[in-house]
Amino acid sequence: MDIQGIIVYIAVYAIPVVFAITLHEAGHAYAAKYFGDKTAWMLGRTSLNPARHIDPIGTVLVPLLTAFTGFLFGWAKPVPVNFENLRDPKRDMLWVAAAGPGANIAMALGWVLVAKVLLTVGGAGTAYEFWIRVADAGIKVNVGLAVLNLFPLLPLDGGRILASVLPNRLAYQYSRLEPFGMVILILLIVSGALWWMIGPVMGAMLKNLYALLGF
Repeated sequence: MDIQGIIVYIAVYAIPVVFAITLHEAGHAYAAKYFGDKTAWMLGRTSLNPARHIDPIGTVLVPLLTAFTGFLFGWAKPVPVNFENLRDPKRDMLWVAAAGPGANIAMALGWVLVAKVLLTVGGAGTAYEFWIRVADAGIKVNVGLAVLNLFPLLPLDGGRILASVLPNRLAYQYSRLEPFGMVILILLIVSGALWWMIGPVMGAMLKNLYALLGF
């Protein structure tokens, strides 16, 4: 890919990546406030302003670098949640955790709508092609982040959800694995095992979303 192609690639992915990652965190913050913990709200993390959530490395540098590998990875500044403040900590943890991936799925559907409108109206030229590519990137980015974060490994959202539904004794034993979670995740990514496990799910979700566009 030449320099011009790289610049176009970055421009296409910049908007979907920033909003996918930051609104994911805002979703956690809104859910936490709804279920009784106002920690994130008091710190301004329920804002839809991406600047409130951006981590220069996790939200900008890492997604741009990993996007070239075909497997997007990144993060925003984690939303602080005091689970003890939730009305029912073990139960409500599930909904707080699910809110992030839920926001990504909603955004994926939003980008499907954008693409549908563009394809229905029709057009030509650089600007039209650019926004078609942005919408396509938005669908892929949000599906990827939703599925990745639902993987049942702490500290990912899927791990929180699993801990919430496990019996108390098993949940406690499972939670003791959290300090090793990121190391395990990196090993799964590097080895390709993670893609083998979540790739089919991502493929199925993308197939259904593109079916809405008539593809």
